[in-house]
Amino acid sequence: MPYFDMASAAPLHPVAREALLAALDEGWADPSRLYREGRRARLLLDAARQTAAEAVGCRPDELVFTPSGTRALHDGLTGAMAGRRRTGRHVVVSAVEHSAVLHAAGAYEAASVGVDRAGRVAPADVAAALRPDTALVCLQSANHEVGTVQPVAEVAELCRTAGVPLLVDAAQSLAWGPVEGGWSLLAGSAHKWGGPPGVGLLAVRKGTRFAPQHPADERESGRSPGFENLPAIVAAAASLRAVRSEAAAEAARLSALVDRIRVRVPELVPDVEVVGHGTLRLPHLVTFSCLYVDGEALLTAFDRAGFSVSSGSSCTSSTLTPSHVLKAMGVLSEGNVRVSLPPGTSGEDVDRFLDVLPGLVSDVRSHLGATPAPALDADLVVDSLGKLCPIPVIELAKVIDQVPVGGVVTVLSDDEAAGLDIPAWCSMRGHTYLGSARAPQGTAYHIRRTP
Repeated sequence: MPYFDMASAAPLHPVAREALLAALDEGWADPSRLYREGRRARLLLDAARQTAAEAVGCRPDELVFTPSGTRALHDGLTGAMAGRRRTGRHVVVSAVEHSAVLHAAGAYEAASVGVDRAGRVAPADVAAALRPDTALVCLQSANHEVGTVQPVAEVAELCRTAGVPLLVDAAQSLAWGPVEGGWSLLAGSAHKWGGPPGVGLLAVRKGTRFAPQHPADERESGRSPGFENLPAIVAAAASLRAVRSEAAAEAARLSALVDRIRVRVPELVPDVEVVGHGTLRLPHLVTFSCLYVDGEALLTAFDRAGFSVSSGSSCTSSTLTPSHVLKAMGVLSEGNVRVSLPPGTSGEDVDRFLDVLPGLVSDVRSHLGATPAPALDADLVVDSLGKLCPIPVIELAKVIDQVPVGGVVTVLSDDEAAGLDIPAWCSMRGHTYLGSARAPQGTAYHIRRTP
């Protein structure tokens, strides 16, 4: 069964498994103790730190291990903000950062920088967001949902000029190479590159003001309290070195497979939008959205067909809110599929995925009733109140081609995703989105039919 969800969690690398088993026997003691077993554990911890630091591109004494990547991001942000509390409480984040960054930044005065339709930040927009009281800038190295690579080096340079530290979330990119540029803080997560879950890393470069915001602990330079999970740390470092040794060859091979998916999906399935940057992207990840498709139903269909894929669609979220990444990009959120290929994926696996895709999408659409409706009059009101995505867009599509050119269709909806999906649908189909207004119930979305 092909596993195409590498961006969520990578299978445990064989090197990580071997290192984990060995370290369980040799690395169980307290590395802070001076007796024989403790010294042996300390040697393992120091070697793992050296290996991870070489991969990150920092000094070993600048890197600490944390209980997770989320914890690394949270500690990095709060520690940097506390270290620069005299400067202010203003933090600049991109609108497509991981939720861990956005949640942590929410405790401060956060300014969100938008992205283009490919999900990429403009360095000039970051510069415009800086203020005298800006204490920190946060920018991911590559987006976790669409794979777009961010201009970290350019943003790091403007931050250096302004005297503001830059925190980089490198969870999605560390497997493929170090993050270039003069960043100040960097976070990563081992389960993204084939290490065991429950291990993150945080690098804080010398000269960066930093004040840990958790109970005092002498371990990990006081930046990550608690007894180190040494076997997992050893496995994480070993697997990072292993995947890096394979990265160049795998990146070239997987990127060609992703290019095949990007080209073939719109050819095989009508009303599909491939999102994310076409070239400035991670080598293994591609995301596309299908009109008139329920995301959860489509992922379930893929699972039955033997493919494990994921989604940023609102339809797969327990809160039923649109993906904040897709929303910031202004692209379609319904029927969203993220394919992220693990190392070793074959061309035959990709071909089989493309073979089953059209039929699965067609089946889901037919179950949702995404078929043309009888001719109706102009200036229609479509009542989609109480209906979740993608039903409002399906009902709009049923009537739009039956009204005269210039006719206006108003869709009433109380689903938050409609505010993103209806304008995106208009852009894809060439109709004019006239805007929205509050209605007695929900929101009224106005669409003019164009030729």
